[in-house]
Amino acid sequence: MDWPHDPDGDKGSEGRRKYGHAVLAKKVDEEEDFPFTASEYVEQYGDHPVRIDYDRVVSVEDIFDEIDESTEFEDFPDFHRVLGSALRDKDYWPYRLESA
Repeated sequence: MDWPHDPDGDKGSEGRRKYGHAVLAKKVDEEEDFPFTASEYVEQYGDHPVRIDYDRVVSVEDIFDEIDESTEFEDFPDFHRVLGSALRDKDYWPYRLESA
């Protein structure tokens, strides 16, 4: 895919130092951006790359494709909860919790 910027550059995953959730969260200003909808986020960042792990890069749009576009994020905890579920559902979450 032809990305609007280098997935590992300063606008992306910062030289592979930031992955998944961190890349998505750094696009949001907690003081100014909330509330917003999933469709607004995808409209602005949909073609941006997100490094999932050391060898996989996907688009923001790919991560959000299972999230209802009318979903509204009221604050950061809400944003993280919905994105965490989406990342796990798409198997983009590199960590697994073992059930007791």
